[in-house]
Amino acid sequence: MQLTGIEREFINHYQGGFPLVERPFLQIAGELGCSENELIESVRQLRENRILTRFGPLYDAARLGGGLTLAAMAVPEERFDIITEMVNSYPEVAHNYRREHELNMWFVLATETPDEIDQVLQSIENTTRLKVYNFPKQQEFYIGLWLQLAADDRVSTVPLPDTLQPDEPQPDKSPLDKTDRKLVHVTQSGLELEATPYQRIADNIGISQDEVLAHLRAMLDRGIIRRIGAVPNHYKLGLKANGMSVWQVPEEKISELGERIGQLDFVSHCYQRPPRPPQWPYNLFAMVHGHDRDEVE
Repeated sequence: MQLTGIEREFINHYQGGFPLVERPFLQIAGELGCSENELIESVRQLRENRILTRFGPLYDAARLGGGLTLAAMAVPEERFDIITEMVNSYPEVAHNYRREHELNMWFVLATETPDEIDQVLQSIENTTRLKVYNFPKQQEFYIGLWLQLAADDRVSTVPLPDTLQPDEPQPDKSPLDKTDRKLVHVTQSGLELEATPYQRIADNIGISQDEVLAHLRAMLDRGIIRRIGAVPNHYKLGLKANGMSVWQVPEEKISELGERIGQLDFVSHCYQRPPRPPQWPYNLFAMVHGHDRDEVE
């Protein structure tokens, strides 16, 4: 579908960095040369048309105290559909992909606590009667995919803006307080599309708007919130292909190479994960996106 200029510019500039001010849409509207109401309606249309999969804070599950892992199974072809239904029936399964390998089913698990990961994986093994291989994150080198739309709506991948470049991960063991947890709960599904979205949150949880803004800023600073903004649906916008590239890297080289691979524009995630030989000797993972299979390859 053809996007309006306002829709295109909002996507290009606000996949992160959405302002933490009383009237954020008014501030952005001034920058884009439109009215506050026009901008709010444009974002509403993007969401209704599923050009945006989400709009609001993006949380880091691990820093929230939850569990997150990547898992895989070797599924016999004749059982693939039924195993898919079994795996997808678990509410902890966030994504499930078919891949071209002996390990042909790959899925992401997200749980409220780290201990629950092993429990869910064991349950999936018991239910499917297939071995589940667990690939927890050991080092994160990069996460983020910033899309740029041209005037003809052709999409490309570009580096994250300097203001949103991920910092060197630092362990943060300080617990969330009650207000933080309330904020996470009420913003999990995103921000309301209205002139004063932070006031709506404040009214919802019984604190002032200034307190809401202060807590959101603090969670951004601590890395609990990765960024606040629009999450474009890259499939809808034309990036219909992706590949999980994997590398068998000597331990002493993995940090250097992980950082280099993570800097490539078309890489959205780059992690160190444990190998599982002999089936899987690879320890460096990088997700690559493109318009079609040839571009990804």
